[in-house]
Amino acid sequence: MGAIRKKAVSVFYVDLASDQIFQYLSQYAYQPTMVYIAVFVMMIASGFGFPLPEEVTIISVGVLAYMGAHPDIFPPPYPNAPVVDGVEAAIITATAIFLADNLVFWIGRTFGRKVMKSRAFSRFFDGPVMTKVNHIVTKYGKFAAFIFRFTPGIRFPAHLFLGMSKFSAPTFALVDGFAVMISVPTQILLIDKFGEPILKTLSVVKFYLLGAAAIVLVYFLLRKFFFTEQQKQS
Repeated sequence: MGAIRKKAVSVFYVDLASDQIFQYLSQYAYQPTMVYIAVFVMMIASGFGFPLPEEVTIISVGVLAYMGAHPDIFPPPYPNAPVVDGVEAAIITATAIFLADNLVFWIGRTFGRKVMKSRAFSRFFDGPVMTKVNHIVTKYGKFAAFIFRFTPGIRFPAHLFLGMSKFSAPTFALVDGFAVMISVPTQILLIDKFGEPILKTLSVVKFYLLGAAAIVLVYFLLRKFFFTEQQKQS
């Protein structure tokens, strides 16, 4: 499998060879079930604040899907070897992230204060973190769940905090699900389809996706503002 990693690095021109997540997943490049299980577990762990960067895992699984879709560039170890499928990988990864976010939310709703006081997780809830979380919730209201999806470092305590608050569970699921759908499957499927060229412009693609989402967010905020003003005048 070392040859697979070297080939991937030579094709994608990114330092995947030194990344432990890609190193681990690439061992199972032609055992897709193992990749799917590993990615699912990693995304759940990441949702709980463990140091497993979502972005690296998402890119890694997208690269493995591209490798499987291009046997002419990445010859399989034997004919008709099973490969990572881009669509399957996108669905499994997005589902794991969505479940992790909502599981943290419901743990916050059920055991929130106990978790905050526990030694294992108390470091996530220091002063600056909660100040930032409160600021975002106060400023964006129901759309705070969307902002937190793209705010690494405070995502876990933020989702826990939303669960502890009066934040609506269906609203959280809807907003978080929308954020997951526009960010996770798109990255995997774009890498699966276009490979190395899209990696070079992935940050630009994400910028436009987030820009479009921001426009939608501003629209709903303005709509809420004018609706409130009309109610005050009536």
